Amino acid sequence: MTRSPFDLHGRCAVVTGAGRGLGQGIALGLARAGADLVLVGRSGSQTETRDQVADLGRDVEIVDLDVSDHEAVGRVAAEVTGSRQVDILVNNAGIIDRADALDVTRQAWHRVVDVNLNGLFFLCQEFGRPMAARGHGKIVSVASLLSFQGGIRVAAYTASKHGVAGITKALANEWGPLGVQVNAIAPGYMATDNTTALRADPDRSRAILARIPAGRWGDAADVAGAAVFLSSAAADYVNGHVLVVDGGWMAR
Repeated sequence: MTRSPFDLHGRCAVVTGAGRGLGQGIALGLARAGADLVLVGRSGSQTETRDQVADLGRDVEIVDLDVSDHEAVGRVAAEVTGSRQVDILVNNAGIIDRADALDVTRQAWHRVVDVNLNGLFFLCQEFGRPMAARGHGKIVSVASLLSFQGGIRVAAYTASKHGVAGITKALANEWGPLGVQVNAIAPGYMATDNTTALRADPDRSRAILARIPAGRWGDAADVAGAAVFLSSAAADYVNGHVLVVDGGWMAR
């Protein structure tokens, strides 16, 4: 039987921030496609996802890590890659801080950028090094519509997500010739914890939905399919791309 280009059996994927929301959905999508998982995130946050992945019959391990601790990133990556071949890295871990730009504190700014951008780069570097050495690997980062737009009251988040798009393209240029595809997903308005305040505001929610041709908020399954594609052989000639999954928002 010819193997589907979307089949991930025999592959190992590291997913950061897989405890809930989009990260959990991506992890389960990769597991359903056949991948074994290493779930990387805050202590105690990923047991539910681990149990669901195990129920799908996949090997799964939890590794505790604050991705803003850049020394710990190197140590954890060495431990993980020392015991297994990591074929796929999904950078999903991210935080958001909402405040008027005039009121953003240095502490809040650095925390958002350290998690969303700096930690992501060093994870790419540490897991990308063995991928490049053997000539094969997939890196998928979660960007945002705010990789293209400015947003309101989310200056640090917007800056970090613009940076994610830039890092994706820069690494694709350097690592594409080495057999490593580096891409990103830009989710639209998703029904996650990050959008709770927006969905609870009747006027804002109504305005958002009016612009989305699909007429609904997205969910984790919408992003999981894109992650499986970009992690699979079906995307071997896709590199440096930021794939928008937004129900048509950017088309308006």
